[in-house]
Amino acid sequence: MAKFTRRDFLTTTAAAAASTAFPGLAAAAGTGTKLLHAPEKGAKLNVLRWHAFVQGDADQWKVNTEKFTKQTGIPVKVDDVGWEDVRAKAALAARVGSGPDIIISWFDDPEQFPDKLLDVSELGDYLGKKYGGWYDVCKRYGRHGGKWIAIPLGSNGNAIAYRESAVKAAGFDGVPKDLAGFLKLCQALKAKGTPAGFAFGHAVGDGNNFCHWLLWSHGGKVASPKGQVVLDTPETVAALEYATQLYKTFIPGTLGWNDTSNNRAFLDNQIFLTANGISLYYSAKTSKDPKMNAMAQDMAHSHFPVGASGKHTELMQISQFMHFKYSKYPNAAKAYTQFMMEADQYNPWMESSIGYVSQPLKAYEANPVWNDPKITVYRDSTGIMLDNGYDGPLGAASAAVMANYVVVDMFAAAVSGSKTPKQAAAEAAERAKRYYKS
Repeated sequence: MAKFTRRDFLTTTAAAAASTAFPGLAAAAGTGTKLLHAPEKGAKLNVLRWHAFVQGDADQWKVNTEKFTKQTGIPVKVDDVGWEDVRAKAALAARVGSGPDIIISWFDDPEQFPDKLLDVSELGDYLGKKYGGWYDVCKRYGRHGGKWIAIPLGSNGNAIAYRESAVKAAGFDGVPKDLAGFLKLCQALKAKGTPAGFAFGHAVGDGNNFCHWLLWSHGGKVASPKGQVVLDTPETVAALEYATQLYKTFIPGTLGWNDTSNNRAFLDNQIFLTANGISLYYSAKTSKDPKMNAMAQDMAHSHFPVGASGKHTELMQISQFMHFKYSKYPNAAKAYTQFMMEADQYNPWMESSIGYVSQPLKAYEANPVWNDPKITVYRDSTGIMLDNGYDGPLGAASAAVMANYVVVDMFAAAVSGSKTPKQAAAEAAERAKRYYKS
């Protein structure tokens, strides 16, 4: 995958201010970001997003929102809720036809109610042309029926986060790149009293990301390209058997973990290897506690091990702006999203959150935030990730399987011993068929 250089970055983002590729751009308040859509008179917006895990994200989001209000005169109320709650609130808003003008939600949630969302094709095409193009996975997530129904904000990059000293004490120079070696590392860490821990609970990010990697790295998948459920296979059983061995090396309690559990355990020195976004490193690095700062210096990150395919098979937690048809101010909603995605706002936001969200547009690869070698691995998150439902079609079925934790529950049943791997695979396949109707 070709990388944007810093020169590309400066050229592209500087050109953004003077772009004339879309002659319909309307200047708001005479200065600042030129908007594709002229906001309605008297507009006001309500935005719902997931709760920020790093303070820099929340702080800069507020700054950017206030900047939008100053430029346009449009008041914007931003609410945030827990990660597990966003999806339910979005589904409710779509069902009753009332709620926030914009909801920033997860994965392929837009596919659950595409007819309730505004067509944002003009904005999607504009941003892609202006900022080096969208990664292919973003186009798969954001488009439906040949049009953009959501605008990808980016992906909360997911990588192996570990303490270098613990890994070296266990006899390894780093995280092995193969599955067998990874299991041996986790076994060695447990033997040294510095165990690993990964979520097998209903964690929107951590549980889904980890369990889908386990499935895909062994060649398993939920659906075929034609949308037929193919979960009950020897490959799935092999993934479940491997997970069962891996689970034995973990700290107790991971079956009930949510998206905050491994953060607390890692920062409390209960685990020394897990999968997470940049939030762990951010918390340790920006802490006023010298012990936490020392932990940050001892941390490193790597991609997940690769299975027999020889390719990355990782799920990242993409989030997208969804604009609802019930909004009284559709142009203002689109204008807000455009404003937040433009270089003058997006770049400072990335830097303030030290890259917690990996860019969906290729030009932002060259943001200087990625110069820190401890987090450079996250730069490529969106570019290497597979989409939910791989390698079946994205749609209502894939979104429902994700929302109902079919894959996560399958792994939890197997590793806990409540089901054999074969039983867990068969049961999960039957659950998936309810949504794929195959």
